[in-house]
Amino acid sequence: MKLKRRAFLAGMSAVVVMPAHALHAADFKEADSLKQKSQSGALPALKNRLPDSPLVVKPVENVGRYGGDWNLALVGGGSLSMLFRYQAYEPLVRYNTDWSGVTLNVAEAFESNSDATQYTIRLRKGMKWSDGHPYTTADVKFWYDTILTDKRVAVSGQGHWKTEGKPAKLEIVDEQTFKVIFAKPNGLFPLQVAWSNLDHTTRCPRHYLEQFHADYNPKADELARQRGFQSWIAAFQSMAGLQEDNTFFLNSSKRPCLTAWMFTIAPGENTERAVAERNPFYWKVDTEGNQLPYLDRVVYQMVADPQVLLLKAMQGEIDMMDQYIGTPNNKAVLYDARQQGDYEFYTLTSTEANVMNFIFNLNHSDPVKRKLFRNRNFRAAMSTALDRQILIDAVLVGQGAPAQPSIKQGDPLYNEKLATQFTQYDVDKANAMLDEIIPKRDGQNFRLDEQGRRVTIIFEIDQSRAIFLDLFQLVIPMFQAVGIDAQMRTMDRSLWETRVRQGRDFDATAHQFGANGGIAAMLDPRYYAPTDSNAFYGPAWSLWYVNPTHENAEEPPEDTKRQLALYDELKTKSDPAERVEVMKQLLAGAAETFYAFGISQQPDGYGIVRNNLKNITRTMPNSFGWPTPAPTMPEQFYKT
Repeated sequence: MKLKRRAFLAGMSAVVVMPAHALHAADFKEADSLKQKSQSGALPALKNRLPDSPLVVKPVENVGRYGGDWNLALVGGGSLSMLFRYQAYEPLVRYNTDWSGVTLNVAEAFESNSDATQYTIRLRKGMKWSDGHPYTTADVKFWYDTILTDKRVAVSGQGHWKTEGKPAKLEIVDEQTFKVIFAKPNGLFPLQVAWSNLDHTTRCPRHYLEQFHADYNPKADELARQRGFQSWIAAFQSMAGLQEDNTFFLNSSKRPCLTAWMFTIAPGENTERAVAERNPFYWKVDTEGNQLPYLDRVVYQMVADPQVLLLKAMQGEIDMMDQYIGTPNNKAVLYDARQQGDYEFYTLTSTEANVMNFIFNLNHSDPVKRKLFRNRNFRAAMSTALDRQILIDAVLVGQGAPAQPSIKQGDPLYNEKLATQFTQYDVDKANAMLDEIIPKRDGQNFRLDEQGRRVTIIFEIDQSRAIFLDLFQLVIPMFQAVGIDAQMRTMDRSLWETRVRQGRDFDATAHQFGANGGIAAMLDPRYYAPTDSNAFYGPAWSLWYVNPTHENAEEPPEDTKRQLALYDELKTKSDPAERVEVMKQLLAGAAETFYAFGISQQPDGYGIVRNNLKNITRTMPNSFGWPTPAPTMPEQFYKT
């Protein structure tokens, strides 16, 4: 596989990246506010702020104009991952708009040898961080030395840089060029680099972060204590944004970035709003040489819950939104308020594995619960206890059909057993299955576990997911009808991240994402194998897969190890047809392991966009991995 520029551009729709040589330095133009700063000497001249070969973007509709705010919202004090969708998606290569492949982005060139064991990547000469400091391979090497391979920091993730758990070799050729050399083929590497905000090589400014690392600053421990940390390691992990929620990366107005807008008021620095202003060193221009972005600022309102967000959207206070408000029940209300809010709809094509997935913690710290939840027949019985059609009719407004988290029909990867098993509602059968496992009951007819305790299962839910809350109002009685004391506990998103993504003590949760076909399913197989921290049913297993020596890692059972081995085999395949065949085996295995169960595959969704916001792609995938709407290049959005 040789990934030349032509291959990257194949299959693109809407936004098109063009060669920079079509423009000359004299053609470049900038926003008036930056021109004034440049003329006063507060900023270098534009030609000295842009790289030698800026990325040229053809706008979706037409060349825009400068000015205006992009008004968005964050819900409940959390949802920081939303920032990746709007202003923080700048990987080396990014997905194209129809998700058929990747296209060049931060990297000016990205090529592979024939067996996908070596990639040669060239950065843009003269490219700069938002504070004007050069972005070069020194930043990549710093990330490699202090994060990927520094055992003191011991950060999980970045698995796409590894084969068989061992990091690739990094070879620095010059200030712009580096090589990534794997011990075995890694054909998914370019696709994984573009996945969501997975790759950290474009957000690790050495000149800023080295002050927090003891190898570069002898006073790093002292600095850490001044900032309230116990050691330089804790401070560096925070400042480098290495926790699960990347708090400092998204909560700081001090850290340099490569993004179109840079925070001046970051989330956490103000309780009412966050503000990101135009990056004067941003490295993209439009087809007429205008430096992007067009919009002056991104302004995030902090709202308490989805209902408040819904009202603000209906009143025209939100320029673009689908998360949290784009539910089936809200569509009629939002449709009626279009004139009042001066907005229209855009379409989101479904990529999620299910509307809502029920996920038991198979690594629970309670050994009795762990044993029960790991029993496949227990999970099958719980699935059989659900009357999916009632849930679909009542909450999903009749849109959908009973299905497990799986591949959508019509996709080459579709597996009927995976999609349909245990979806037929049968309360008698569910009771009979549970009688084989936990037959004893208490005076209120709830089942007792092997220690004589009532089988109480608390589903911990992100309160921002309004549709989950509606579904659980009907789900809880269905579980109680088969003797399970099911309960729901709602919480702020940030607490949910701590309790579920980082914890071992929760019973169960519900989640929506994952993928239902194509590239997405291969890169996000969370319900088919526990390959990363999104596999909430097996957090210790996914940690073992990524970092088997970690103190919280747990070696999985043989059936799960087979799934992980198949995924390892998939990653070696550079030929798409061969990847499909291995993925089919993985999905067949997932039908047997049956880690999680769901309600219905997701119908196409929607979002709202104000009528004065232009260059919007009106139909786009809906995914965390393809971080909607980031691959449509929001830097070329503008207002009339």
